[in-house]
Amino acid sequence: MQPTEHSPEHQLKPGAIGAAGITFMVVAAAAPLTIMAGLAPLAISIGGIGAPVGYLAAGAVLAIFAVGFVTMTRITRGAGAFYSYITLGLGRTVGAASGLLAILSYNSLQIGVYGLLGVQFAGAWTRFTGTEAPWWVFALGAIGVVAWLGRRGIDIGAKVLGVLLLAETAILALLVVGVLARGGADGLSVATFSPQAVFAPGMVAILSFCFAAFMGFESTALYRDEARDPDRSIPRATFAAVAFLALFYCLVGWAVVQAFGDSAVVAAAGTDPAGLFFAAMDRFVGPWAGDVMYVLVLTSVLASQLAFHNAINRYTFVLAGDGLLPAGLGRVHPRFGSPATAGSAQSVLAVVVVTAFAVAALDPYLQLLLLVNTPGVVGVVLLQLMTSLAVTVFLLRRGGFRVATAAAGLATVLLGVVLVLLTLHLDLLTGMPKASTWALAAMVPAVLLVGIAWARYLHRARPAVFEAVGGPDVRRHESTTTPLTSPATGEGVRS
Repeated sequence: MQPTEHSPEHQLKPGAIGAAGITFMVVAAAAPLTIMAGLAPLAISIGGIGAPVGYLAAGAVLAIFAVGFVTMTRITRGAGAFYSYITLGLGRTVGAASGLLAILSYNSLQIGVYGLLGVQFAGAWTRFTGTEAPWWVFALGAIGVVAWLGRRGIDIGAKVLGVLLLAETAILALLVVGVLARGGADGLSVATFSPQAVFAPGMVAILSFCFAAFMGFESTALYRDEARDPDRSIPRATFAAVAFLALFYCLVGWAVVQAFGDSAVVAAAGTDPAGLFFAAMDRFVGPWAGDVMYVLVLTSVLASQLAFHNAINRYTFVLAGDGLLPAGLGRVHPRFGSPATAGSAQSVLAVVVVTAFAVAALDPYLQLLLLVNTPGVVGVVLLQLMTSLAVTVFLLRRGGFRVATAAAGLATVLLGVVLVLLTLHLDLLTGMPKASTWALAAMVPAVLLVGIAWARYLHRARPAVFEAVGGPDVRRHESTTTPLTSPATGEGVRS
């Protein structure tokens, strides 16, 4: 595997997407409706009425992380995101290992969710037709749809995701309006934001739910080569995604608390978490809205799959271009300018995993979703922690960027705490025994260690490939003396 030349067949379609399209892409990856209807009730049942504030706390931590993150997008001008930034800050060995971890983590997040998608679509089929069909039929069909849309280019994908995201946002906004207009169950209350609610014992335990709700927001940097005016659009999209998700999650969560009342919502969420949002929708908007929301939950998870598919393909494309994966994965579609070969490989992998679980008659939710998805959640948080550390080291080494450096250092500490708490309470996210969830979490450092060993092998046996780790950005910053300016602070920095 040698570094790929920058020929037309290895160049993504430039100027294909703006800040709004990138924002749609990463917010759709988070699947707001699926998160709210599926996980928010569990967060409320454990954390109490203060649970909506947990999303604000997660958003605040990730906003601090984003300051250093978007500073690096301006400095490096590369599209490798975690992989590129970790390489620049912590070296090629750790950088190569992080690239492998990123590929596996995002694939885990995306492929595992096909189990949830299959269950949801099979349930909808039964609800609306009265007949039954196996979950894997819908999962495999969705893989085909996602592959087709991903192949047609990022601009087409952004348009589809934009429509789906607006629809799921609108139905949740309708619920909020309905609750506010009718004054909730017992009159509107702000007890959710009281110190007693915010610092309730269960709030620490629900951090796993809150941070999982933002998965994929950092993939903005992966679209740099296809973005219009990337020095502006990438930072705007990153901060817009974090702000929207944090505020919207909190608002919708608070509205659902009001729909049942401060004194009754925890019991309601614990009794029927899957039906909490549908019951609120039926009562405050109408039964028709519950049916509409049921359909939009399906399109929400499908949109999330497409968004993650696009992010995985671009990570694969970058790593192939740097010689860490087979060069053929770095080829683009001659008409659509998409990483079509990487997309095909990712879709084939998804088909293999889904088929294996179907043939083995394993549960699509308890086993495909939870077993495959959980290491991905831990892996992404670990990559965020490593990225913040790498950004801190890189900016300290260069001098300047005082605000961005301080933010990256603070984010490193905060994300370290989050990673520990996430691991300790991972059983709440999976519903499995602690020993089992810790075994799943242990797969993440194991992958990282394998990646480090692989990188050291490349250093000894294939030095040309090892020197290409990180791409031209690393080599440029090893020799450049060009002054740079921070997008976050406007400060100059010497190289």
